Formats: sequence, structure tokens, C-alpha cells
Amino acid sequence: MAQVLEFKLPDLGEGLTEAEIVRWLVQVGDVVAIDQPVVEVETAKAMVEVPCPYGGVVTARFGEEGTELPVGAPLITVAVGAPTTDGEGEGSGNVLVGYGTSEAPARRRRVRPGEPVPANGDAVAKDVAEGPVPVISPLVRRLARQNGLDLRELHGSGPDGLILRADVEYALRAAQAHGRTVQAVAEPRTHVTPQAPAPAAAPAAPAPVRSSAPAGGIRTPLKGVRGAVADKLSRSRREIPDATCWVDADATELMRARSAMNAAGGPKISLLALLARICTAALARFPELNSTVDTEAREVVQLDQVHLGFAAQTERGLVVPVVRDAHARDAESLTAEFARLTEAARTGTLTPAELTGGTFTLNNYGVFGVDGSTPIINHPEAAMLGVGRIIPKPWVHEGELAVRRLVELSLTFDHRVCDGGTAGGFLRYVADCVEQPAVLLRTL
Repeated sequence: MAQVLEFKLPDLGEGLTEAEIVRWLVQVGDVVAIDQPVVEVETAKAMVEVPCPYGGVVTARFGEEGTELPVGAPLITVAVGAPTTDGEGEGSGNVLVGYGTSEAPARRRRVRPGEPVPANGDAVAKDVAEGPVPVISPLVRRLARQNGLDLRELHGSGPDGLILRADVEYALRAAQAHGRTVQAVAEPRTHVTPQAPAPAAAPAAPAPVRSSAPAGGIRTPLKGVRGAVADKLSRSRREIPDATCWVDADATELMRARSAMNAAGGPKISLLALLARICTAALARFPELNSTVDTEAREVVQLDQVHLGFAAQTERGLVVPVVRDAHARDAESLTAEFARLTEAARTGTLTPAELTGGTFTLNNYGVFGVDGSTPIINHPEAAMLGVGRIIPKPWVHEGELAVRRLVELSLTFDHRVCDGGTAGGFLRYVADCVEQPAVLLRTL
């Protein structure tokens, strides 16, 4: 006899407490496989496809598209068949629901009226036989998968041994401390295309609603990504005593150096990657700007690693993806990672982990055709470097007036972590590297 199991909106990590249903990927009556995405939701951080840890027949969905649900609210119910006795279709029987099953899931289809619910035991068979097993967050499984970590080797610190994100991060740090990397784990994963016609792409922002106020006008709710950005910018302005300094720099030699690098063959190097290399070199000389302020302890915490955020404008609003360990990457690696994260930002597939944890932000607002700006610091970081457009302008070069390619650089910094002399020294070093790339080579 089938057992009906309820799947609730899981904890998506990063302190997120709610999510909005963007698109249902299954309908009532559909057969779903273990770990098959059943709904696409939008959090304050990113778009996320939520996989269901149960295999069986969808018997109910909770919430229409556009509905906002809190973590722990029911998403769907699934009728799960009894486990088979001949060993076929049992999978690994792993107690970590949705991970490590050995059989590819069956093709999704709709159950006809009167047809018995198919037996889809797999890993859920153990649930039916022994009672509920803690369900690992999809983001925790993804983090482990991306880093080649076998969850079956971990002991969870959560309730009933639930494996948390902190457990995965601890295991990764331990492996790195011992100078080794975890072994890749082949995790079977079959993407099943829903039968229903693909709906139109999710709107870039909540649909404007006409105000009922006498004055008229259009009101747009501040929620999702735009709401999160609004809250963060407001907090930055409220808590951080920021100051801005700026300088014009001659970028002619930097642009020539990039052209020469790309003409030499191999992967093309982006301008953003070169600016990032300059930033990390400058932060090595002025580490005070790679800091955060612990307001409760009244301490400035200087950070060892540079996780470089960069501002990316998308249809869903402004996001700041983070390049991990930017200080340890060369220009080619930075170019590839910028491209990957930019594409993920464009398609709305950035994970919360890829949008948090930055220690310094690089903002190339020159792509909007403007020369300068006073950036707002990405709280809780301590500084942001802004780069304007690079355009030909008259400039005194080697004692003579010449047309050179100029750029305006601006640095907004938290005045609690350093004084103007340190900030000015950082910005001057950045400008020197832009004007004479050989300066950077001498300090590597």
C-alpha cells in the first residue's frame, strides 16, 4: 500500500527564511523520481530548483506561482509505493535521502485514473520501513557534489545526525589543511523534462501593480533580489561611516598589455580579470581594506583570503557574485570564473553560496558609459573599488600633450578600518599598475 509523504520547503541556507514559487515543474498525478526538481523558487539570493527526496506520484501541490512560502511550509505530497522484494529498483538504500542511489530514475509520466501507484522504493524504502530520515538540504548536497565530497563519509551535527552545511565546510577545510583534495564522487543524476509545455521565462521583477491611492502611480514590491539589495544598501549607509577618494589614470599601457597578451594565443584575458589582479596585489600591500568590523566586539577583523565580489546588473536586479580565493588565481583563471558567474547571474542560476562571503568588491560601472561614481560599500565589507569607462582624452604624457586612454578610479572605504593615508596609498598603487603594468610584475 502506498504511503503519502509530505515534502516541505527545506532550509535553503544563508539564513533565508522564505522563498517565492516561480514555476512548478510537476503537476498532480505526475510520477517523480528521487532528487527530481519539482519547483523553481526565488529567494532573496538566487533562483533555486528544489529537488524532492521522495519518488512516487504527486498527489498535491501547495501554493500557486507567485506565492511566498516560509521555510518548513508544505510544498507537495507524494504517494510512495512499498519497496520491492526482488531487489530491482531498490537503489543503494542509503539513509541519506536522495543521494547515491544506483539506479537511474524512471521516465516521468502521468498516472491514469484507476491505475495503482507504482512501487518506487529506492532510497525511500528505508524511510517506509524504519520511519522518517532527516532530509539533507539541496544546497548542502550541491556544495558537497561541486567539491567532490562523499556525504556518506560524514557524520552530521544536526538533529538526528542531519548533515549541515557547516559539516561539509568543516570537512573541506580539514582536507585542505592536510594538503589533499577530496575524491570526486560519481553521483547519478537524471534530468527529467516535464510533460507540460515550458512556461514563459520568469519576469525580471515583480509585476508592477497600479496603486489604489488617489494620486495614482505604479507600485513595485521590494522583495526577492531587489528587496535584499535595498535592505543591504540601506544597512550599509546606516552603519558604515564611508568616505570616497578618486583619481584619473592613464590606462593606455594596460590596454596595450592586454592586447599583446591576447595576441599571443590561448584563452582571451578580460579587462575585468586584469583589474582583479591589480586589486588583489593592492590588497596584499594594504590588507586593512580586506577587513570587516565586528561591531559587538568593537574589533576590526583583517581577513586572510580575498573573496572578490563584482557587481553584475541583471534583469532581476543588481547582484554581486563572489570569486573565491581571487588572490590565488591568475588572469586566465579569473577570466574563466568571471565568465561562469556572469552567465549564471544572467540566467538566474547563481546559488546563495556564490552570492555571499565576499571580502572586497570591484565595480566596473564603466560598462554603463559613465566616468565616475561614489560606490556604496557592500556590507559587511570595508571597501569597494569603482572603475569608470576608458575613453580617449587629452593628457600630458612625457611632458607633451597627447591623446591617451583615461579612466577614473574611485575607492569608497570604511573609515573605521583605516585612515585616508591608507586608502589613498591603495588607490595610488592601483593607478600606478593601470598606468604602468610593469609595476605589478615587479611586486608579484
